[in-house]
Amino acid sequence: MKLRFAKLAARFPRKRAFITGGSSGLGLELTRALAKDGWRLGMFDRNVERLAAVEADLSAAGVPLLAYPGDVTHADELTVAVNSFAASHDGLDVMVNNAGVAGSGEFMEIPLEDWRWMMEINFLGVVHGCRAAIPHLQRNGAGLLINIASAAAFASAPGMASYNATKAAVLSLSETLAVELRESRTQVSVAMPTFFKTALLESFRGPQQSRLRAGSLMEGAKYSATDIAAAILYRASRGDTYIALSMFGRWAWRLKRLSPGMFMRLLEMRLKMNAEEDQTLAASQTRTLR
Repeated sequence: MKLRFAKLAARFPRKRAFITGGSSGLGLELTRALAKDGWRLGMFDRNVERLAAVEADLSAAGVPLLAYPGDVTHADELTVAVNSFAASHDGLDVMVNNAGVAGSGEFMEIPLEDWRWMMEINFLGVVHGCRAAIPHLQRNGAGLLINIASAAAFASAPGMASYNATKAAVLSLSETLAVELRESRTQVSVAMPTFFKTALLESFRGPQQSRLRAGSLMEGAKYSATDIAAAILYRASRGDTYIALSMFGRWAWRLKRLSPGMFMRLLEMRLKMNAEEDQTLAASQTRTLR
């Protein structure tokens, strides 16, 4: 691990990082990966019990960790936490905006309440994290901002309108900041993983069939959250702006840019496959209930 992130440590020898949504899933694996490499960490999460458990576990292992309970939808809470961490460590080198939720449903079926919920957490939560961290990253004369989006940011699969839109917004924001912050030598990277094994479905909102399909895709995924975390940190350490993850994700990212018409036709095919999968899942569930 230390060899893998050697470039990151060389760029930021004081090793100070702050991660939102850090007590589970990808956020926890990012925290663990940096902890193994000797980083001083700030962890922000709204699940107080889980946050306390992770803090106790890592602190017992000698990891210099500060845990902050809070909600990314509350800009003041996140700003106070980031400022507190930076004050405690005389600065901040890496900010990871990871906190997010999942949901699905056909466009007209998604309640406006769910749209607001998704936008507040997945997009505005990233905005709040960026606004809190950028002054500290710029003050150092160099910094790294990693925003966790999804392959949904460019794939726009049917039946996931609200999730797709928020992740596309994170991608667009990251591209904008990559240019705006270049003069201050602050690198911006946006990660766009495909399905992997994680706890994202805990807060899922949407039809039961969509939840079952997503769960099936996650269970069958080749990569774990540990794999994805390591890949994100490695690619960011190389200076990559766009981090498309998994071989399929990289292929899809290239195809979308080179041949958007073909990409859309493949999405239409995916819609038909989803309908068939839903019928299979429904039949399987009916047999189980019997």
